[in-house]
Amino acid sequence: AQNSFQTKPYSTLDEPVRETIMRDVRSVAGKLRVVLLPLDRNTHFGYSGVSATDASDDIVTPGENQKQVIDKLKEWDLWGPLLVCLALSVILSFRAPVHQASAVFGAVFVAVWVGSAVVTVNAQLLGSTLSFFQSVCVLGYCVFPLTLAALLISLLQLTWFGVVWVDLIWVTVAFVWACRASAVFIGQVIPRERRFLAIYPVFFFYTFLGWLILLF
Repeated sequence: AQNSFQTKPYSTLDEPVRETIMRDVRSVAGKLRVVLLPLDRNTHFGYSGVSATDASDDIVTPGENQKQVIDKLKEWDLWGPLLVCLALSVILSFRAPVHQASAVFGAVFVAVWVGSAVVTVNAQLLGSTLSFFQSVCVLGYCVFPLTLAALLISLLQLTWFGVVWVDLIWVTVAFVWACRASAVFIGQVIPRERRFLAIYPVFFFYTFLGWLILLF
């Protein structure tokens, strides 16, 4: 009986809480790294998932490195997007006037989740092969560059770099990075003739978040 107990398959229900938390932390960190460092060094100016080999293909054919990136983000979770959303909401609420802080926090929080849901539903209607939560996960993680821009702008407000045109530069870089990353992943799962219809709402989504960052 003792031997049979020892040979039972390992269950995550039996692991220590610390190990469970650290596994989730490593998973979230890995996905954030994919969003921040999506360049494929094996291609010239390559970008994960956009190295098409034939313009007539309906779906872009990724290399092995790109496939690993896509597969990693398909292992969806909502902890990472929640943390990214909370971080952005808290940063902007601290920068807002005191009497508007709670309203700004709620507006940013709702904008991230509702925007992600709307973009996801649009992609689903256009034939996306990603599930609803996989798509929300990707869009949520891709907000991370904008969160970093908001944090950087908040820190620069304490220096002489805290001027509007410098803020605009940081937001523009973060916007392009976020749009590019999410567009790549969405473009992988949408037929070519419908790809633009699936991607342009992403631009509006991140434009609105960028506007909120500049506004507050």
